[in-house]
Amino acid sequence: MAGTGIELIVPDWPAPPGIMAVNTTRCGGISEGCYESLNLASHVGDEAAAVARNRELLAGELGPGTSPRWLNQVHGTCVAAVDKTAGPVTADAAIASEFGVVCAVMTADCLPILLCDRHGLHVAAVHGGWRGLASGVVAASVAALVSCGVAAAGIIAWLGPAIGPAVYEVGEDVREAVQVAGATSALTPGAPGHWQLDLYGFARSRLRACGVESIHGGDYCTYSDPQRFFSYRRDGKCGRQASLIWRSPAS
Repeated sequence: MAGTGIELIVPDWPAPPGIMAVNTTRCGGISEGCYESLNLASHVGDEAAAVARNRELLAGELGPGTSPRWLNQVHGTCVAAVDKTAGPVTADAAIASEFGVVCAVMTADCLPILLCDRHGLHVAAVHGGWRGLASGVVAASVAALVSCGVAAAGIIAWLGPAIGPAVYEVGEDVREAVQVAGATSALTPGAPGHWQLDLYGFARSRLRACGVESIHGGDYCTYSDPQRFFSYRRDGKCGRQASLIWRSPAS
């Protein structure tokens, strides 16, 4: 939709033909104040009409025949087959195989992970905050794709915009959870009693533990780029950007 001003980041990854994927920024919507401007979340205090219009603008950019399926995210490990469900669903990952069904996750510092198989038959979007990564949301998502007949070694992953390790300071509770999950290498000692957490490194270790080796992205920091990204750690009250993936028969 020309003239909306919406900025879409297109992943640089070796996805097969027919796999469409984008990540929104905060640019191009109609929300105001701390939600300026393309806030896509309805649960953060923004005006409902503004969120609805922002979603309409985004749908126009995605093209005809697409239908984003928004999740009620709770930092858990539930994976929803959104092409087989109707209405809102509580989950932190979505998978789909049907054409035009858009898997979507919203973030504002947490790590969005997009997945597809090398044959372009199945897609998934994963909400990867530290809680979900520590609890096993990546393993659950890979297992869901494997249950569709996909070999883990045939999965391709892209890591979208998240808070970078240089500014993501965490405390003892997070350190313990990350260590229990077997990702100690994602932690760097910081101030006394604190550590810097590399969400990208955490996710890579979880993906590799599941047999996924084709991992791409991880080049952004939401906290450090206020012009392009919402950041909960930086601003507190704020909007959400989205990462979306779907199969397109026209590609």
